[in-house]
Amino acid sequence: MISARSVGIIARLTLAEAVRRRLLWALVGLTLLIVALTWWGFSRITEASPITGPMEMLAVSQILVMLAFMFSFVLAMTAVFAASPAIGPEIESGLLLAVLARPIRRGEVLLGRWLGLAVILVAYALVAGYLELGAVWLATGYLPSDPLWAPPYLAAESLMLLTLALTLSTRIVSVAGGAIAVVGYGLVWMAGILGGAGEALNNDMLRWAGTIARLILPSDVLWRGVAWALTPSPDVLESTVANPALYQFSPFSGSQLSPGWLAWCLVWVAGTLAIGAWLLRRREL
Repeated sequence: MISARSVGIIARLTLAEAVRRRLLWALVGLTLLIVALTWWGFSRITEASPITGPMEMLAVSQILVMLAFMFSFVLAMTAVFAASPAIGPEIESGLLLAVLARPIRRGEVLLGRWLGLAVILVAYALVAGYLELGAVWLATGYLPSDPLWAPPYLAAESLMLLTLALTLSTRIVSVAGGAIAVVGYGLVWMAGILGGAGEALNNDMLRWAGTIARLILPSDVLWRGVAWALTPSPDVLESTVANPALYQFSPFSGSQLSPGWLAWCLVWVAGTLAIGAWLLRRREL
């Protein structure tokens, strides 16, 4: 039986460790710098070409989606490099054995680590995401079709990479586990592009390749949700894109997430954490 009190203690220790290592302060500084640069860059864009028509709106939206993709990659890397050394080095140094001498289960250590790091990542993703959208709006007056959902999808995507890297850290050394998580993230994104091409070109093989990759690691599902939330309205797309169906081929295109995919993302995270707890429980310390 998992003790919520023990999980909470490990989570608080993880947060305190992040503060001691100045991870939070580094993220705050980077966020303020990125938001300032975003406002400055979009201000220069509007000076050169005011946002007066659908074509200008489409151009700004694509730059915004590209910026969101870069931010999603930063979040993924942050999640991976924060989670990869969370378990393995403590096993190798014997620190975890000292912790487990107390009435704390191995699964509680894993969940506590995950919860502490998740609080940091989610807070960072939401605050930075909404500040970025606010900076774009102040600079250009443009708001995408559904801006409120983009930061939560980004936060959920970072949680997925955090969960994967933390589970891998129970059996694989931190560098190798982090590399596997990052490569998997990139491969699934590329498979998502192939899946979009399959939808646009009505190619079943490409469509199924994208679907299978998203089932294995649903990070691309959440990224497509981010891109969908940041795209302009369908009227703008229809008036500016010659064939809106082919727009799905773009690496920065998106689609509205179905309840089924959202449910699978939740099941995937819970199942991967359960696998990580099982692997840690069976590992010799």
